[in-house]
Amino acid sequence: MRNKLESTKFGKYGGQFVPEVLMPALEELTEYYEKFKDDVVFNEELDYYLRDFAGRPSPLYFAQRLSREYGVKIYLKREDLVHGGAHKLNNTLGQGLLAKYMGKKRIIAETGAGQHGTACAMAGATFGINTEVYMGAKDTVRQRMNVYRMELMGTKVIPVKSGSQTLKDAINEAMRDWVANVETTHYMIGSVVGPHPFPTMVRDFQSVIGKEVRSQIMEKEGCFPDSIVACTGGGSNAMGIFYPFIEEDVDLFAVEAGGSGMKTTDKEALHSATLCTGEDGVLHGMRTKVLQNKDGQILESSSIAAGLDYAGVGPELAYLADIGRLKPCNSMDSEALLAFHDLCRLEGIIPALESSHAVAYVRKAAATGELGDIVVINISGRGDKDLETVMGMRK
Repeated sequence: MRNKLESTKFGKYGGQFVPEVLMPALEELTEYYEKFKDDVVFNEELDYYLRDFAGRPSPLYFAQRLSREYGVKIYLKREDLVHGGAHKLNNTLGQGLLAKYMGKKRIIAETGAGQHGTACAMAGATFGINTEVYMGAKDTVRQRMNVYRMELMGTKVIPVKSGSQTLKDAINEAMRDWVANVETTHYMIGSVVGPHPFPTMVRDFQSVIGKEVRSQIMEKEGCFPDSIVACTGGGSNAMGIFYPFIEEDVDLFAVEAGGSGMKTTDKEALHSATLCTGEDGVLHGMRTKVLQNKDGQILESSSIAAGLDYAGVGPELAYLADIGRLKPCNSMDSEALLAFHDLCRLEGIIPALESSHAVAYVRKAAATGELGDIVVINISGRGDKDLETVMGMRK
């Protein structure tokens, strides 16, 4: 394994902890991203797809009835209205276009909730690039609608039956594929995780969310919000909305999955809350905070929301938590379900279970005053994919 320390971008976190065979691919990707990230022609083309294909900008909606219920003024950033139903398309259009400029003939990806896989399938079809997606076998069952959506767009979905059969294992298999096919294949990582330059690149593509919020909230309120709340698994929707506010006087809340609350040891109290309970370690090519036991073995994560079911977190989020720039917090499965129904009942919006964790934190924290008077919640995805799960919880 090799780590280029000079590539570490976020304090002690980040880096490139990968097999030597992947270094040329990472160097090539870094070179092309640095070349095109500020290129006028590239960005004009990307803006075209974000606008005319993805449907950006997404609205910033004042949730009047939810605000009255929770006792704080709430705006919802409606990433659920982006084509495909989630923020994931912002990143896959950016990476897909970059893969096209690089001349890659094949895209591979991992997915948990299926939203990133669906967004990859959309980008692959749009740019005419063969696409294959690795997905934990458990997730293919609980997110079977997204599996079918991917297949409709010509993407091959590969179930992963090793380990916990969830997102962590899907990433492992995608990494192995990339090692074997590095010359012709681009690995389209779906979150702000992995070896450099992925955490930076994905953050930059997702920062369109926060850039829009800056102008939208100024138009509506004449000031920035007191706080921004986003669910956090790997963390792409969180970093996307947080990053343009890092230097501003705005409180940032990263809401992780607390799981069911059931445990056999204290370590398992918060099943996927890596920022809250994780320790420094190496996972999927990066140094970050990781859920691990005393021997350094990765613990299995658990959440009702497949997209939060991850034993690590983006290295920049780990750094921002360490320096106190954001507050790690969590919501339990039961709290997320209550918030899910609140948003459905009060606003006619069906949120993803991932996003419901962010709403749930606002539900319980609003009364404490820590959120301030004006709150923006990133509704990172819509909940159509989760209806079977929610219906099953009623039995």
